[in-house]
Amino acid sequence: MSYLNEILTVQTHQRNEMIDITAEITAAVSKTDIEAGIAIVFCPHTTAGITINENADPDVPHDILLTLDELLPQLRKGYRHSEGNSDAHVKSTLVGASETIFIQNGQLKLGTWQGVYFCEFDGPRSRHVNLHIIG
Repeated sequence: MSYLNEILTVQTHQRNEMIDITAEITAAVSKTDIEAGIAIVFCPHTTAGITINENADPDVPHDILLTLDELLPQLRKGYRHSEGNSDAHVKSTLVGASETIFIQNGQLKLGTWQGVYFCEFDGPRSRHVNLHIIG
């Protein structure tokens, strides 16, 4: 069995942002000789997440962030967490901390329009993504 552990660094520039990290994950897979396996993408932050969605139209990430912001405004009445980022914690929980992607013929098995996104909900910050590739 082959594997690769890698930590990607992601620099965010806005409080709420979706950054396409598909190319970085693809590059990591290409460093291996894995033809069939899985790539596990994990976000070790409680105010950020990982998701897979359309990466062909930049309006899609915009619309996702707009919807999350409308559902969970930063200054929602009743939040108790004193840091002022309760909305970011809830958004992270809804989006999730990880994705698992199949590797087939040495490539990520994503749909035609799919990309992997790092979702920032409490930026800007320097963040990390843990990548574990197994085959």
